[in-house]
Order: sequence, then C-alpha cells, then structure tokens
Amino acid sequence: MPYPAFVRPSLLLSALVAAAVALPAQAQAPRQPAPPKAYKAIPVTIAKPSDDASFVTFRKQLADIAGKKDRAALAKITASDFFWIGEKGDKADKKKSAIDNLAAAIELDDKDGAGWEALKAAAAEATLEVVPDRKGVMCGPANPAFDEAAADNLAKDTGTDPSEWGYVLKPDTEVRGAAKADAPVIDKLGQILVRIMLDDQAAAAGTPAQSPPFLRVVTPAGKVGYVAEEQLSPLGTDQLCYTKDGNSWKIAGYAGNE
Repeated sequence: MPYPAFVRPSLLLSALVAAAVALPAQAQAPRQPAPPKAYKAIPVTIAKPSDDASFVTFRKQLADIAGKKDRAALAKITASDFFWIGEKGDKADKKKSAIDNLAAAIELDDKDGAGWEALKAAAAEATLEVVPDRKGVMCGPANPAFDEAAADNLAKDTGTDPSEWGYVLKPDTEVRGAAKADAPVIDKLGQILVRIMLDDQAAAAGTPAQSPPFLRVVTPAGKVGYVAEEQLSPLGTDQLCYTKDGNSWKIAGYAGNE
C-alpha cells in the first residue's frame, strides 16, 4: 500500500472528510467502508522542526506575504523552474510563468482565499524533508516515520485504504464518546497510526460553533469515538517545496495527489 509523500498543511483531515462526502455520486468509490475492528497499534515518529535560522526568517516573510495577499512579492520568492507534481508527473505549464503555475497549484485566485490560507499554513510549518530525486529540494511538512510494511499488513487486516488513516500528534490523546469537548473519554491514543472514519457521519460530527471540530476514529481496541481534529494529521496530502541558495530561500514547487 503506497503512502503518498506529499502533504498540504492547509487541508488537514477536514479536507479529506469534505472530499469524501462532496464528490458527485459517479466519482465516489463504490466500496463501502469496512466495519470497525481492532488492529495493531503502529507507532510513528514525528519529524522535528528545522533548526535553520534562515528558514525561520523565510517563513516569516512568507507569512507576511500571505497576510497581505501580495502576489508580486510572492512571485519574487518563487523559483523560475517551479514544478507541480501530481500523480501523473509534472503538471506545470511550461508556457506560463512560475507564479501562474503556483497560483494554479494552490488555487490562489479562488474567491474564498483558500490559496492564501494554504500559504499561511505552509509558513507556520517548521518541518522539512529532503526529496531524494530532486537535488537541493526540501518539502514540508515532513512526513512521520513508521513501519510501512506493518502498515501494509494493517490495511489488509482491516480491509481499509490509505486515505482512511492518519496519525496522532501527541501522546495520551483523548478519544471521546461523542463529538463534544465535555463528552466522556472512552480511550486514549499514543503517537500511532489511527483509522479515520471518512464518511457522512464523520463530516457531520460537530457544528460550526464547536471548537475544536472532531473527527470520528476507530481505536486499536476497535472502539469508535471522536478526537479533536487538531490532534490528528493526515497521511498523503500535499507539500510545498523549497530550495536554498546561501541564506536565501525560494518556493521550488508543489506536490500533491491530484
């Protein structure tokens, strides 16, 4: 079971939930989610923040640009050979400018401002990982380390898909019996892979007034409960990628699953 390597921090798990319930009927997977069942807990090791001071400075610059929605300034920190990697290779239009390709990749021109929010989230992300087949390119957020062979077996044993799995960000994360902050705690999770129930019920869990929103999960014990969305992170969303020349950073590309 391949686990996609690219992560877009702005989407998080709520976007996976939204995608699962918002697609046209003909586009949805015909397979029904497997019933909840117990599974072996697989630990994850979360990447540590980069200790490069120049990257901290760059992230502040990016956050400022995103806050001001300054497209001209964004163009100046976007590499001329900007790439856009999807499932079928580089999607960047070589006839367009780097900033136009970046804008298309992150939906910068959407009226709801999603692209700028994505950049704000990217600026808040301190982890980086090297891309082996692209010299000098680093992407963030960095993926967690875990036993992928064990994860393969986990998917087979539970009859699930990679899109149904995320990971827990902190030890002793509480699982509640309902999508409410004051609901009884029915289980606790360590920093492990956890199954997310990406269906109508998960998407409907909670209301806009609730803070934080909750997602429905299956614990290793096979219990179904709810975890605050901020305590979870997805596997296989998208990443923003960078290059560094001295102490100067630029946005080198975008990598996603579409």
